[in-house]
Amino acid sequence: MSQDQHLGRRELLVGAAAASALAAAGSAGARTQAHDPLPVVDSHIHLFDGSRPQGAPYLGSKAYRAQSHISLPAGYAPLAKPTGIVGAVVVEASSWVEDNLWLLEVAQANPIILGVVGNLNPSKPEFAEYLGRFRKNPLYRGIRFSRFYTGKGADVALDPDMTARLRLLAEADLTLDNANPTMDLLKANLLLSQAIPELRIVADHVPSFDPTPEVMPAYEDLIKRLADRPNIFVKLTEVYHPRDDNGLIVKDYEPLRARLEYLYGAFGEDRVMFGTDYPNSYGVATIPEEVGLMKRFFATKSREAAEKYFWKNSAKIYKWKKRTDKQPSLA
Repeated sequence: MSQDQHLGRRELLVGAAAASALAAAGSAGARTQAHDPLPVVDSHIHLFDGSRPQGAPYLGSKAYRAQSHISLPAGYAPLAKPTGIVGAVVVEASSWVEDNLWLLEVAQANPIILGVVGNLNPSKPEFAEYLGRFRKNPLYRGIRFSRFYTGKGADVALDPDMTARLRLLAEADLTLDNANPTMDLLKANLLLSQAIPELRIVADHVPSFDPTPEVMPAYEDLIKRLADRPNIFVKLTEVYHPRDDNGLIVKDYEPLRARLEYLYGAFGEDRVMFGTDYPNSYGVATIPEEVGLMKRFFATKSREAAEKYFWKNSAKIYKWKKRTDKQPSLA
């Protein structure tokens, strides 16, 4: 048994217990969909294999690295499928250009993977060449890059050369994801959305940013301005996350619901996506916990709103195509 499979079996047992504990809390949503199960597409997972001869530059969160240095579909699928997840989008965190190809090859062999968000650096002159090469594969749905701006605070500004190259993403009908939110990165997203309004920009893990009371007024103003930009989308991911240096993880539903309602109210039902951030979520929340939390949240909303969040929006934003009969389709 591989290290990835061993770790997956351990988390599967933990996840099963978590699913049972959440059953009562999510029962309203479960009853609503008892005869028509809601398919779920996980819009944010990471894959890597540190056992390769060359290793891997990214091996997940500190908690995960302490247990394993492998994350592959064989370990993810047994954890995901019992929760209703039928497909996933992989977001590349490796800075090695060749890992874009490695990830496409892994995805090609595993139909649970609906799309790949690669990692290319738009500060490099060869960006256009690499993008032109990888985009030929229909599984390649965009890139993830965050430092496309200069300065900080009031001096945040777009880098002209990178902005010019990022236009190629829009021309290719691909997305730009960016990593863990900060005030500077959110400001840069606003500027980029204005400079390239046809580019679909995905802000990852927005609920994980905890503004201090001093920053809150500026944060709320920035969220409002971001919400006014129709080409900015958000992943309501990492809802469970460490809140301080001591690793405090809030599991009480009410404060989590309040954070979700605020962001959901700001961006609306057409611009939010579900994701687990597996395996970075290891030690923070299991996949059943994350699915259960969001099904509980959407149990008070319409079926259509839930479908948009759990799979339709990711299909519209990433433009992935179903690969198995169990996966949904907008067509």
